[in-house]
Amino acid sequence: MPEETLLKFEREIDVAEVAQYLRTVADHLEAGDEFTLESGTELITLTPPNRVEFEVEVERETSTSGKSAEIELEFELEWDENAADTGDLSIE
Repeated sequence: MPEETLLKFEREIDVAEVAQYLRTVADHLEAGDEFTLESGTELITLTPPNRVEFEVEVERETSTSGKSAEIELEFELEWDENAADTGDLSIE
């Protein structure tokens, strides 16, 4: 299935600012609220369901030119855009 980039943001910032971005997203996820990401003219509102696929990946990129290795940490949440959120199972 082809991918379409809906928003991309990349720049060097302080880790405290990264933590604030992550904390804000985490607060919205925990509350079950939709949230909007905006960067320049790009804007997207997301409404994740109660259950998502969560992936953590750490990569090391090495250089053939002798530069030091670069570490990359990725947190990814994935869900079916058209899936109905069925919530949790309840049996009475």
